[in-house]
Amino acid sequence: MSADTASATGKALRRRSWMGAVLNFLLGAACALGQAPWGLWPVTIIALSILFWRIGTAATTRAACLKGGVAGAGYFALALSWIVEPFLVQPEIYGWMAPFALILMAAGGGVFWAVPGWLAGRLTNDRLARVAAFAAALVLSDWLRGWIFTGFPWTILGHIWIGTPAAQAASFIGGIGLSALTVAAAALPVLFQRSHGPDWHRFLPGSIISLLLIAVVWAGGLLRLDTKITMTGKTIRLVQPNAEQALKWDPDWAQIFWERLLTESAAPPEGPPPDAVIWPETAVGFLLNQADDILPVISEAAGAPVLMGIQRAEDERYYNALIEITREGTLAETYDKFHLVPFGEYIPWGDFLSRLGIGAFAAQQGYGYTPGPGPAVMTPEGLPPLQPLICYEAIFPQHLRSVNGAKWLLQVTNDAWFGTISGPYQHLAQARLRAIESGMPLMRAANTGITAAIDPLGRITSSLPLGAMGHIDAGLAAPLGTTFWTRTGPLPVLLISFAVLFVAALRRRR
Repeated sequence: MSADTASATGKALRRRSWMGAVLNFLLGAACALGQAPWGLWPVTIIALSILFWRIGTAATTRAACLKGGVAGAGYFALALSWIVEPFLVQPEIYGWMAPFALILMAAGGGVFWAVPGWLAGRLTNDRLARVAAFAAALVLSDWLRGWIFTGFPWTILGHIWIGTPAAQAASFIGGIGLSALTVAAAALPVLFQRSHGPDWHRFLPGSIISLLLIAVVWAGGLLRLDTKITMTGKTIRLVQPNAEQALKWDPDWAQIFWERLLTESAAPPEGPPPDAVIWPETAVGFLLNQADDILPVISEAAGAPVLMGIQRAEDERYYNALIEITREGTLAETYDKFHLVPFGEYIPWGDFLSRLGIGAFAAQQGYGYTPGPGPAVMTPEGLPPLQPLICYEAIFPQHLRSVNGAKWLLQVTNDAWFGTISGPYQHLAQARLRAIESGMPLMRAANTGITAAIDPLGRITSSLPLGAMGHIDAGLAAPLGTTFWTRTGPLPVLLISFAVLFVAALRRRR
C-alpha cells in the first residue's frame, strides 16, 4: 500500500469515526425527547433501539463503551439543559460558568451510559447477549444514579412514561421499573430480529412484541385510572406569589412578594374555606428567628393554619425549613430539609475542610445549609399526617419508604432557579411519579410555578402555570392504600436486571 493510499484510508477512517460519534450523540439527544416537556416517548424508544443495535455490533469493548458514553452525553446535554438557568439569574457574575456546567453535567452523565457499554462488551461477544446486557446495565445505572454521590435520579429513562397510562405501573415497579419497561421496549426489536430479509423486515417480529408489551402495560394503566378516588373533605390553599429569583432578595421586591402572599392567603374562597394554607419554599426574605411578631400576622391573613417554607438559624448554622403556624399565630412544628443540593445548598466536605483551616465552605460557620435529621411526618392541626418534601427531596423515591403514617405528600419548592423551558416541567413530572408510587395525593406550592394539586394516581387536578400569581383551593384526596412498590421498592426489578447480566455472561468469549 502506497503512502498516499494509507493516508487516504486513515482520513476515511477518522471521518467515519467522527460521523459515528456525531450519530451516537444525536441518538442520545433524541432519547431525551421523551422527557418532559416534550413527551415524545416513541422517539425515545426508536432512538434507543438504534443505539442498542449499534452497541451490539460494536467491534470491541472499547467501542461499545465509547458509543454508550457519547450517546449518554447527548442524552444529558438535552435533558439537563436547564442546568444553565441558575447561572443566568445573575449573568454578569455567573453567566460565564453556564456552558461549563452543561458540559460537565453531560460528560458526567455520559459515564452512566459508558459503564454499561463497557460492561456489556466485557461480559460477552455475542451480539444479542451484549444488547441484553447493555439494557439491563442501563436500568442498574439509573438506579445507582439515585444513590451515588448523594444521588441525582433526574430524567431516568422511566420518566418518559409520566403523563401516560403506562406510568401507573410505577405503583408496582416504581420509576426504575419504568426504566426497565423503556429499555425492554427498545431492546426487543433488536433481540428478536430475523437473520435475513430487508432491514426493516428483520426487525418486524421484535417490534410487534415491543408494541404488545407497551399495549399490555398501557391497558393495565387505563384500568387503574378507573380507580375511585375518595376525598377527605379537607381543602388546601396553595399560594404562588410569582417571586422571580433575580428579584427575590431585593428589599423593595421582597415587600411586594410579602404583600402578594398575604393577599392571596386572605382571598375569599369560592367554595369551602381552606383548612390549611401552604406557602412555597423560602417564601419570605427573613429568618424564622426574626418572625415572632410576624407569625400572628400570617395566621390572621390566612384564617387557618399555615405551612410555609422559611430559613432559620441555630448555633451559627442555617436550615432550609418548613414550619407550621397555628391559627393562633404560634409556631407548632418545624421540619428541616435533609437532602440538600450539593454545591447549590452546601459544599461537600465543607465542615471537614474547616478543620484544615479552610472555613469558607463550612456549614457549621454559616456557609450553606446544614441538613436536617431525615425524613419525617408532620401532623398539622385538623389535617391528616403528611410527609414534607422540600424541593429537591421529591426526586428521591426512597425517602417515601423511610417513614410510616403519612396520608399525603406536601412539596414546597422554588423552581424559579430552573428557568421556564424544561426544568420546572421535569420537576413536576417527578412529583407526579411520587404520588403514583406511594398511592398518596401530593400538594405542591412553588414560588413561580408550577403549583399543583395531584391525586393519588398522579393526575393534576388543578394547577397554576409558570409566571402567574394566584392561589388554588384544592380538595385533599385520601390515599389509595399501601402500594406494592411501597412494600418491595426496586428490589424485584434489580434482581431481574442482575439475572439478565448473569445470563448474558454465560455467553462470554471462549
